[in-house]
Amino acid sequence: MTRSLVVLAFTLLGSAAAQQSPEAGEVYILPVRANIYMLVGAGGNITVSVGQDGVLLVDTGLAKMADKVLSAVRQLQIETMINGVTALRYGAETRSAMRAVIDTKEPAKPIRYIINTHVHPDHIGGNLAIAKAGKTFTGGNVAGNLTDASVGAAILAHEQVLNRMNLTKPPIPFAALPTDTYHSEGMKLSHYFNGEGVQLLHPPAAHTDGDTMVWFRGSDVVATGDVFTPNQYPLIDRERGGSIQGVIEALNQILDLTVPEFRLEGGTLVIPGHGHLSDAADVAYYRDMVTIIRDRIRALIRKDMTLDQVKAAQPTLDYDGIYGATTGTWTTDMFIEAVYRSLSQNK
Repeated sequence: MTRSLVVLAFTLLGSAAAQQSPEAGEVYILPVRANIYMLVGAGGNITVSVGQDGVLLVDTGLAKMADKVLSAVRQLQIETMINGVTALRYGAETRSAMRAVIDTKEPAKPIRYIINTHVHPDHIGGNLAIAKAGKTFTGGNVAGNLTDASVGAAILAHEQVLNRMNLTKPPIPFAALPTDTYHSEGMKLSHYFNGEGVQLLHPPAAHTDGDTMVWFRGSDVVATGDVFTPNQYPLIDRERGGSIQGVIEALNQILDLTVPEFRLEGGTLVIPGHGHLSDAADVAYYRDMVTIIRDRIRALIRKDMTLDQVKAAQPTLDYDGIYGATTGTWTTDMFIEAVYRSLSQNK
């Protein structure tokens, strides 16, 4: 599918979603590139890799949407089973087994990995139900495919996500917690998955202190979580270690990964935590906006202006028509206050 068709498809899906009442709660499938898909409507955007190795999801959406997410995943699994693949692009240890799957049209393997980008419930709420629907494979060629029906899909996240989840009240069920964590700048899956390398990247102190971005290296797609939300001002969760400077550095990190096709358009595709499918230009425009507002508020702080005085100066005014909000869970006032308090710490 060409990029213009992808954009058209997303526009149509977005229009359809806007016409649904909040109670309808539909989940829409947007083809992104190769075996990568974007699920819209489950809370935060969900990225899905589906193929002959199984299914990998980046985030799981709201708990109440888990059944509809699973239904969308099953639809993609069925399409993969019917259509098969035209060529194997990888030489992993499962190559011979995958050849047999393709030749016999057996169903693709189940959900095997879930990656949580951060701790907020609109991104981890479906962990319990979706992980339970999956399966962990162990043993490889050494001992055959050892499986245990009681062991669901593996859940990967930065260790701060696990730390935060363990402090949640009421407690989050054990089966919904990450099974594998990392604490460094990133990690990668130990082997190709669905024909490509998958790399987890940790931008420190950005949206939260436990953010993970996921880079699908073969498909050239980056799933960012909430460090990039092109439909609203950045949500800086200061209580969980977020900062304005960390958001800007994370956006620059995304730009380091992206390669445009022509004049910053096309090329690497970026799946945000919320909002529309994007490319390097979208990220660059957003980064510039955040940087300009950061600089404006920092200049006002250096004049010893109070938070109320900074709000009265309207440092976001020329961007409010695109990103601002006066109601909802993240308003313009809340954003200005988060930036002010984040910068005041380093005054």
